[in-house]
Amino acid sequence: TDSTDVNTISPELPAMFDGMKLAAVATVLYIIVRCLNLKSPTAPPDLTYQDTPLNRFLLKSCPQLTKEYIPPLLWGKSGHLQTALYGKLGRVSSPHPKGIRKYLPMQDGATATFDLFEPLGDHRTGDDITMVICPGIGNHSEKQYIRTFVDHAQNDGYRCAVLNHLGALPNMELTSPRMFTYGCTWEFGAMVGYIKRAYPQTQLIVIGFSLGGNIVCKYLGENRVNQERVLCCVSVCQGYCALRAQETFLQWDQFRRFYNFLMADNMKKIILSHRHSLFGSSFKMMDANLSRLYTATSLMQIDDNIMRKFHGHSSLKEYYEKESCVHYIHNVNVPLLLVNAADDPLVHDSLLSVPRTLAAKKPNVIFALTLHGGHLGFFEGAVLFPQPLTWMDKVIVGYANAMCQWEKQKPPCQSGEMSESACEGAKA
Repeated sequence: TDSTDVNTISPELPAMFDGMKLAAVATVLYIIVRCLNLKSPTAPPDLTYQDTPLNRFLLKSCPQLTKEYIPPLLWGKSGHLQTALYGKLGRVSSPHPKGIRKYLPMQDGATATFDLFEPLGDHRTGDDITMVICPGIGNHSEKQYIRTFVDHAQNDGYRCAVLNHLGALPNMELTSPRMFTYGCTWEFGAMVGYIKRAYPQTQLIVIGFSLGGNIVCKYLGENRVNQERVLCCVSVCQGYCALRAQETFLQWDQFRRFYNFLMADNMKKIILSHRHSLFGSSFKMMDANLSRLYTATSLMQIDDNIMRKFHGHSSLKEYYEKESCVHYIHNVNVPLLLVNAADDPLVHDSLLSVPRTLAAKKPNVIFALTLHGGHLGFFEGAVLFPQPLTWMDKVIVGYANAMCQWEKQKPPCQSGEMSESACEGAKA
């Protein structure tokens, strides 16, 4: 009887194991589909703008804004993987544009540096156009995403000037006890001033990535003079309001708390590499600052203990209030393209009410929200391998080209060179 029992059980066991294997495979596939967001559709960017002749022209002339953005099929719909790839790899087959490093002494003894890249051919309009570029947090001209973008812009006939954030270059000593902060525009302003003096005929296109987007929008809105000779401005993946952003950075959804920790760790390394310049020779002061720095696990703790003090802000709230572009961006009257990705794990959806409201209110603003792209990712490609150029690179240069074309062909009364009465006379 024993042998018959064994025979009756044995056919069921493999079936049971097959069932468990199937369940395990199904679970893994489900997790992959969910994590990689494979079911998510591709779509054109969601646009907020007013219906003006300029905006109609820009949307017609810059197809990236109205066509589908198609990320790589297998992983491109995951904002985390797009962000991780940008963070770790930067870009694919990144070129090495040749530039000249410029040094600008600042009033407080600091030394601003930027890299200048000449165009690799004539601009399509025949005009002299310079892109003034502000990179993301702790970034500089040697970062791969900056190199890829600069090379693409140079090939389209643009001169490029890229700010190296104060303290960000690995081999460059600080010459004063101050480094870059969330919204300090001094170094960017010095670079723009140099370009305006060195190239009196050039017109400017202002570009900011992430934290750089906050700096450029704040810079333009701080003073009307800063908008002179500026054709347009593009900001990519910024958060607009630091006070609101800091609350979202303590939350775990989209792993923001983890990203916060990683960025804090990177800031720690930059600050520690300059500890003698920043904290002086007083060991007591250095010890106090360093012990607070070593225990910090978030950007907010570093901002509160170190960063806000560079500009004498009395509290973290004051530092975030004063250094956010949200209080200045409504003063920007040049054409402004604000780009964000809905799956950017660093920029919470609640922060996007700022660009959305602005674009609905002001005729010079277009807000483009892509479904995918992560934080400064925006990779394009078929299934697995991304292309060297990203959607972000193409949309900025496409928008810039359209703006230059518009400036070239519009009647003089639309260029702001004639008074309104003269304009009316010209129309009559």
